[in-house]
Amino acid sequence: MSKNAGVASHHELNRNSLFDLKGRVALVTGGGSGIGLMITQALAVNGAKVYIVGRTKAKLDTVVQTYNKDMEGEIIALPGDVTDKADVARLVREVESREQCLCILVNNAGISSATVQPESQTAAEMSANLFHTDRTTAQDWTDTYRTDVVSLFFTTTAFLPLLQASSARHARWSGTVINIGSISGVVKLAQHHFAYNAAKAAAHHLTRMLAGEIAQAGHQVRVNAIAPGVFPSEMTAGGASDARQKSHLDRPPYADKVPAGRPGRDIDMAQAVLALAANQYIHGQTLVVDGGYALAMGQ
Repeated sequence: MSKNAGVASHHELNRNSLFDLKGRVALVTGGGSGIGLMITQALAVNGAKVYIVGRTKAKLDTVVQTYNKDMEGEIIALPGDVTDKADVARLVREVESREQCLCILVNNAGISSATVQPESQTAAEMSANLFHTDRTTAQDWTDTYRTDVVSLFFTTTAFLPLLQASSARHARWSGTVINIGSISGVVKLAQHHFAYNAAKAAAHHLTRMLAGEIAQAGHQVRVNAIAPGVFPSEMTAGGASDARQKSHLDRPPYADKVPAGRPGRDIDMAQAVLALAANQYIHGQTLVVDGGYALAMGQ
C-alpha cells in the first residue's frame, strides 16, 4: 500500500467537502416536525434529496411548502405508516420506482408513553402508582414498543437492498442508517415513563445488533444511533408547534440538571446527523447529544 493512501487533500478537509451530500438520496421518518424536521433541513441544505415520511400528509406538505427553497437539495413528501409492515413495503416500492438507491435512512418516528409516579413512601404506594392504575396498560407498552423499536427493524431491513445499492453507486460511500433513540434510553431512572425509556433502550441495542449482523453478513451498510437530550418537539412541548412546524421550549424539563443550561438547538442536531451520515468510519455506535444531561442523571 502506498504511504500516501488515505491521505486527504486540503479540498477534502474543507467544511464544504466534509459534509457535502449532493447527489445523495435520504429518507427521514417522522420528518414533519421536531427532531425529524431538524434532520431533514440539515440533509437537504447540504445537497441531499430528502423524502419525509409520516402519517399526516398535511404536516408533510407544510414542510415541503415552507422549507423547500434556498437549499441545494430537495424535500419530498411521502405519506406512510412505518408501524405497518405492509405500508413499509409500499414505501420501498415507491422509492424504488423513483430512485436507483437510498443513501441515508433516518428512523426518527417515535411516540411517548403514559406517565406514572414512582416516587412513594411505601412499597404498597409504589405498587399502587405503577400497577394498580389505569395509566399503565399492556396496550400502552405495546404501542410504544411497536413505534419506537419495531418500526426501526421493519424499515431498516426493508430498505437494505436500496441502501446497499448506494454503496455500489457512490465511491467511498456506505449506505447509512441513523436511528433516533433518546437519552431516556441511557439514563438509569424512568423519568416517569417506563415504557418509553425501555423502548428507547431497546432501540439502542437494536442499532448495535443490526450493525453487527449486517457487517457480519458482509453488506456495506452502516447503522448508528443518536440519543438526543431535551430538544424542542411536539413531544417535549406538549404537542404544540407553530405554523412552520417548529416547537419551542423556553426552559427544558430538569433544566437545573443540564450543564448546558438550555434545550438542544437545530444546529446541535444538524451537526450530529451530518457527522454520522458523512463519516464512513463510524459504525454500530450511539452518539449522545444531550448538553451533559446524562452526566447529572447517571447511567
